[in-house]
Amino acid sequence: EKLEISNLNMKPGNTLKVKGKISEDEDNFSINLGCSSSDLAFHFNPRFNESVIVCNSRCSGAWEAEHRDDHLCFSKGSTVKIAIEMLADKFEVKLPDGHKVEFPNRHCYDKIKYMSVKGGFRVTSFKLD
Repeated sequence: EKLEISNLNMKPGNTLKVKGKISEDEDNFSINLGCSSSDLAFHFNPRFNESVIVCNSRCSGAWEAEHRDDHLCFSKGSTVKIAIEMLADKFEVKLPDGHKVEFPNRHCYDKIKYMSVKGGFRVTSFKLD
C-alpha cells in the first residue's frame, strides 16, 4: 500500500498529523517527506522485527547515515496518530505516548512538497497545520 502526495507545501512551523491503522502482518512502514521519492528530507521508518524506529534522509537516490531510536511505542494492528513538526533545523515527531524523536533537517529544506506513506500503514486521515 502506498499513498503519495506531490503538492504538499509544508514549511517550517507546520505540523503534519497522520492517523491510521498499522497492519497486522507487515514488519514496517514509512512516512517520507521531501522533494521527491529520491530526495527525502525525512524518512520515518518503524521496524517491528527490530523493535526500532529508523530515521534517515536521501539525496539523489542515495541513503545517508541512519538515526535509530529504540522507543517503539506502537504495535501491529493498532490505530495511531503521529505528528511530525517541521522546524528550520530539524523534524520533531511526537509519538502516541508523548515521546519525541528528533532528526536534523540535513539539507536545510525550507519547503516540503512530497509526502509518501508506504508499507503496513493505512492512512485514515491527515492534516497539515
